[in-house]
Order: sequence, then C-alpha cells, then structure tokens
Amino acid sequence: MAPISTETDYLVIGGGSGGLASARMASGKFGAKAMIIESSRLGGTCVNVGCVPKKVTFNAAAIAEAIHDSKAYGFSVQETKPFDFTSFKHKRDAYIKRLNGIYEKNLGNDKVEYVHGWARLLSRNEVEVTTDDGTKTTVRAKKILVAVGGEPTHGPDNIEGSNLGINSDGFFDIEKLPKKVALVGAGYIAVEFAGMFNALGSETHLFFRHDTFLRTFDPMIQEGVTNEYERLGVKLHKNSSQSKVEKDPSTGKLTIHYKDGNGEGKLEDVDHLIWAIGRTPMTKNIGLEEAGVKLDSKGHIVADDYQNTSVDNIYALGDVCGKVELTPVAIAAGRRLAERLFGPEEFKSTRVDYSNVPSVVFAHPEVGSIGLTEPEAVEKYGKENLTIYKTSFTAMYYAMMDPEDKGPTKYKLICAGPEQKVVGLHIMGLGSGEMLQGFGVAIKMGATKKDFDSCIAIHPTSAEELVTLK
Repeated sequence: MAPISTETDYLVIGGGSGGLASARMASGKFGAKAMIIESSRLGGTCVNVGCVPKKVTFNAAAIAEAIHDSKAYGFSVQETKPFDFTSFKHKRDAYIKRLNGIYEKNLGNDKVEYVHGWARLLSRNEVEVTTDDGTKTTVRAKKILVAVGGEPTHGPDNIEGSNLGINSDGFFDIEKLPKKVALVGAGYIAVEFAGMFNALGSETHLFFRHDTFLRTFDPMIQEGVTNEYERLGVKLHKNSSQSKVEKDPSTGKLTIHYKDGNGEGKLEDVDHLIWAIGRTPMTKNIGLEEAGVKLDSKGHIVADDYQNTSVDNIYALGDVCGKVELTPVAIAAGRRLAERLFGPEEFKSTRVDYSNVPSVVFAHPEVGSIGLTEPEAVEKYGKENLTIYKTSFTAMYYAMMDPEDKGPTKYKLICAGPEQKVVGLHIMGLGSGEMLQGFGVAIKMGATKKDFDSCIAIHPTSAEELVTLK
C-alpha cells in the first residue's frame, strides 16, 4: 500500500452514504483535498446490510406473492422446484460487491484519497489512521467529519442464551431459507424481515412488547399493518418477553422460552432467531471523548442542524447523530456540509430541513408516512383545529381474487387550521413506496386540502383516492 497523506483539507471517518457524498462533493466539485477512512466495505449499512439488499429481498417476496396471485387472473404457474434461496443470496451478494467497486471507482474519479483502515481522533485537527498492515500514521486535517453510522443492538444480556440469535446484519448471511424463524422487535426492520420470510414460505414468528408494532407511526398504520400480518399468517406474539434461548447440539435448532398475552410458552425447532431491537451508534473507541466531542445519553454525537459538534472543526452526520436515521438524509446533510465548508459564499447558510421527511416501510403491505401522526398533530395544534380525512378500500388489483386473498388499503390526511394545510399524510397499501415521493413534494411545498382537491384524479389508481377525499 502506498503511503497515505499526512495532511489534508477534509478527513472523513466512515465510508457510508453520508461520508461518501460529502467527501466526493468537497473534492470533486470544490477542489478540496479530501481523504476518507473506512474499515469495512464502502457504502455503509444501506448498501451492504440495509436498504439495498433488503429491497432486493423484498422484490423476491413480491414475486412470490405475484405467483400466488396470478391464479386469480387465470394463470396456471407450474413451479418445477422450490424457491432457490441460496442461489438468490449469492447473486444478491455479487450485486452488492459490484456496488462496492462502483463506490471505490467514484472516489477515484473525484480524486478522494481512500484508505482502508481505522481512524481515531487525537485532537480537533489530528487523526491517527491505522491501515490493514498495522501501520499507524498521524494525519492533520483542517476539517474532520465523523460519519461512522450505527450497528444493530445485540441481544439482551439479561436473557440466557441471547447470543444464540443473530442481529439484522446476520439476516444477509443466511444461506438457506429457514423452515421456522423467529424475530424480536417492533420497528421497521423486524416488520420488513417478518413480511419477507412469510411471503417466501417460512413459518414466521414475530415477538414484540405491545399490542401493535411500528409504534412511531400513525395509529392507523400500527393497527392496519398488525392486523394484516395476522391475516397473512405471521405468528404474532403480542405483549411478549423472552426468558431463555437454548440450542440443540445435535440439530442446531433453537428453543425460545417466552411469555406473551397467552401466558408462558416455548417455541421449538427454530432455525434462526433474529434480534431487531434497535441500533447503537458506533462511537466507542474512536477518540471522541478524548477530543472533547459531546455525546448524549444513548451514545449519539450531539450535533446541530449544521452538523457542528461541541468541538470546532469536527462535524458529524448520519445515524451516528441519531436524528433522522435515513440514507437520503445523510446524503443531503453530507452534501450541504461540503457546500458550506468548501463552496462559495452563497452556500454558507445552506442546511438540511429535517421537517417533513418522507419515510417508507417495505412491509406487507407497503407503508408511507410524512409529517405528523394524528396524536402529534393533536398535541401541536389542538384537536379542534384539525380536520382528518380517512378512507379504507380494496385496491383494484384484488378485483379478481377471493375475499380471503384481498389486502387492505388505508389512507389518512391530517389538515390543520382554517386553510387546512396538510401536516400529515399516512398511507398503507400496494405501491405506497413509489406513491409517497410525489405527495411528499407537495407537502414540503405547503400544500393544502384545496390544492389536493384541485388536482385531477388519475383513474383507475389507488393514489386518486388522496385527491378525492371527502
């Protein structure tokens, strides 16, 4: 490996989406001398163990559902063998590896110095970089960005045998489609994985601590998706907790001891237990405390809307800050930061607007959400100042199907004040992921119910229901 530079304008710790976007813009657009340090694969969580391979797996699950649904439309699809999960997994891995290579090539195109190694802050202007061969180099940097992201929270220490389970990263290492799988968690990761496994044919058990999951979403979404998972055959263990996990040494199968709303029980012959109980910022052992960078009680770096930390010249963005943990948010923040630090004067006040960020859950059905939930809107505006529009219907896709095969669609618009400004939009049903982007633009621009009403409906679509609500 060639010697690395000992001085740079911009040193970025972490080669995930936000760090890559910031380093590339600083160097490629504004000519700053930039260096990026990454100890794992380029692309971070999203590319390697998150959005990208997750969506590929969701697509496989959607195809399995389409094959099942095709019978209602008169098709007779003959499957000559079961779904080849192992070949699918290896092909997915190869796709991700190609993306890693593209990211590295793009760094070269933008003249960003890429170092595969580990970084540790020494001061507000110095970082110790350890390369793969153990060589340590102190690099002086005018500006330092910490964009190291997070990692899945491990199984609880107070549960005997919790280490026998895997985390959400481990989901992408599974080589063979499990016959029986158990997931613990109520967030979007657990819910997405459970939906995919169930659609692909695994007996799927989902453990969570309350009556519903996706509890940061609007109550309509919580109740609607929870009920649909029950209809689809996911085994839901509501109000549950686990006490012990055991492994049969001869078969490798797991037994999970638990308590739920029905009392104590045990789930036997489980191929995989997946803990999806949150994420932890990767802030340990990288010199943050020694450099004086302030952390909150959960270990996130405290940073303002301009990515400033408590130390001059040290900035932070993305999941490590715990603000809005979404890839596009990190990318936008990274680019805005590079513009402020290295761009012309016109960019000095630019920043990311963290309000009205659209988000999608690739559940079954898909979920889309932007703005305030109904309880949040009531708290902010008062119930008397809100007008709520709701609809529930069966999408035309299901027209040819038996009643038991028809999935739900539910939409809600939350409007505030006499002008009925749209302050929240929540949708669940087929196509919600793609549908939300356009409505997100409208809401970001301050759309009112009258604006929605003035848009001519596209017929026949599910989306037209949002511009014809009464």
